[in-house]
Amino acid sequence: MCSQHISNIYQWLASCCERLYIKEHFVTSKNTTRLDSHSTASVNIEHHHFTSKSLIGIANMGHETTAMTIPNSLKEKILRGEVAYTLSVKMVRTVELPMIAKTAGFDGILIDMEHSSFDLDTTSQLCIAALYAGIAPIVRSPTKEPFFVSRILDGGAVGVIVPHIKTVRDAEEVVEAAKFHPLGKRSATSGLPHLQYRHVPAKVANPICNDATLVIPMIETLEALEDVDAIAAVPGIDSLLIGTNDLTAEMGIPGDYENPRLTAAYEKVGAACRRNNIFLGCGGLHSRLDLVEKFCEFGVDWVMAATDAPLLIAGATKRASEMSALNQRVKSSRMSENGHDKGAGAAQRNGVEKVLNGQSEGLTNGVH
Repeated sequence: MCSQHISNIYQWLASCCERLYIKEHFVTSKNTTRLDSHSTASVNIEHHHFTSKSLIGIANMGHETTAMTIPNSLKEKILRGEVAYTLSVKMVRTVELPMIAKTAGFDGILIDMEHSSFDLDTTSQLCIAALYAGIAPIVRSPTKEPFFVSRILDGGAVGVIVPHIKTVRDAEEVVEAAKFHPLGKRSATSGLPHLQYRHVPAKVANPICNDATLVIPMIETLEALEDVDAIAAVPGIDSLLIGTNDLTAEMGIPGDYENPRLTAAYEKVGAACRRNNIFLGCGGLHSRLDLVEKFCEFGVDWVMAATDAPLLIAGATKRASEMSALNQRVKSSRMSENGHDKGAGAAQRNGVEKVLNGQSEGLTNGVH
């Protein structure tokens, strides 16, 4: 009887903890609605049908069914009909950065493994910090190889960008590496950081994680641009991202952002995204917000808006320039009426006193 009583107490405590956790972090099914046709994942529990952008499981709490969620601030803002924007990370590798990006007002951080020395461990630490900060971690993989794509997602990313796509088959291979069965061939795992390391049955977690994961091939080659309609139609693709600098280089017009050919490319990719009901991202134009705004008319939903190193350099340069101007003003104010520099005069007087003291001390020391 005693052991049974203790067991009942443990079960009661576990139930209380579960209820408290769910109540604090998740929303009830009566508040869960289908946001739009981007959402595909659904779960049937006790004859109820639930569909959501980011469901990751269903928990029965007495008479109340509760839906757990993986927040995705980038996706949520796009679905509200707004333009979302990310801060690219290439240099700062510590966990403070996601919170700074969140405080600054960005909708996501874009951890760039293609153009940095970041390894998978550093990338995962930044992703986990972003999850807890409440800002979406998106990672640009160095290649489309599953070695990177699947492990980036296992490490905490809610989206993966893949460069150098040329063919439909390239895009299909990215989906295979990023999505669980039946959409892809990503190896099943458990205790993901997205779920705060909780165990969720694979039959529930896998389809919902598929829906929560943004798969984003880049359109930055002439081959991909030519076949963009077919690439956009690949099941499991959630967004395309135009790599403006690489694309203009391949066109033979590097950096010529106002060239009509680039405008036509944005129109073409935007039309393909609209036909297939997926998102469109803009990269490489954070110094030309006028063009970003123009391309938003063609369907751009999210923007790579800034990068950590240029922001730091710009801020530091601005402050150094301000201090240089302050120094000149103070220097001018210290000039005496006869044109002498008061500060220099004081320095000269101090120098004479030091010399005299030095001679006196030297003679004294010499005698000793």
